[in-house]
Amino acid sequence: MPIKHIPVMLPEVLHYLNCKPGKTYVDCTLGGSGHARAICRKIIPDGVFIGIDQDIDAVQNAKKVLKPFKSTIHLFHGNFVNLPEFLRQLKIVAVDGILVDLGISLHQIESSGRGFSFKKDEPLDMRMNFTSDTKAEDLVNTMEAGSLKKIFQKYGEERWAGRIAKKIKEERQRKAIRTSSQLAQIVWDAVPRKASGRQKLHPATRVFMALRIAVNRELENLDLFMKNFADLLNLKGRLCVLSFHSLEDRIVKTRIKTLEKTCVCPPDLPKCVCNKKQIVRTLTKKVVRPTNDEVAVNPMARSARLRAVEKI
Repeated sequence: MPIKHIPVMLPEVLHYLNCKPGKTYVDCTLGGSGHARAICRKIIPDGVFIGIDQDIDAVQNAKKVLKPFKSTIHLFHGNFVNLPEFLRQLKIVAVDGILVDLGISLHQIESSGRGFSFKKDEPLDMRMNFTSDTKAEDLVNTMEAGSLKKIFQKYGEERWAGRIAKKIKEERQRKAIRTSSQLAQIVWDAVPRKASGRQKLHPATRVFMALRIAVNRELENLDLFMKNFADLLNLKGRLCVLSFHSLEDRIVKTRIKTLEKTCVCPPDLPKCVCNKKQIVRTLTKKVVRPTNDEVAVNPMARSARLRAVEKI
């Protein structure tokens, strides 16, 4: 059965990627292949499509969804940070467009059985890639309370990180924390009643997000990718990034600004000696957000932010 999926900001993504027949494009995060299918439609005939996902379910689904297209299609199971290696395997030096969608898929939340959602009683796994060593349950059962507090604060911006970490430590001494429902209840009990009642989000929302980010090293991988992506683009090649978290967007924005800069010499030097050249130009002067109509149809798009650049 195909993965249930609604691609986020699809018209905007296609606009900024500027997909053309016969060109080469990469979808670094296949998900349900909604973006991938639309890209493939745009690049026929003779286009080359490269799809990557660290979730093997997404790769298997893509094989079915993209089968009707006559374009050259290459699919890889792995993390997008390894795109340079995948291109070397294909003997491709650079591509015309790259899409990175950093959102978690509806399939992973509803059907993967890996504990991404606190609404179900599932094993506390949270690995996007089953070959990874560390599960969420490993973190909550072995890390010091201070380290858990830092994860919840840094990745989840959780106000009650200290109380939650302390409660986790207390509960795991009685019984190992193995399921998503166990953890959700612990967080619920740790947050003051008045605070939990005023929150629009379930008290466990930020904790689950923080653990997922930590387990999959999402921010570290994104930062490394953003340092090197320009080397993988042809002249006038484009990068589009869909982020769903302020920390993700900050990394993307900061790296883009660095690549846009020309001179980085100290201001007191009489003339430039660094000879730094601008590498990309921003196509989205302000971050692009989904329309109200899209959010009404697909609430998961609510926090999406799109940034796009072109190599010059």
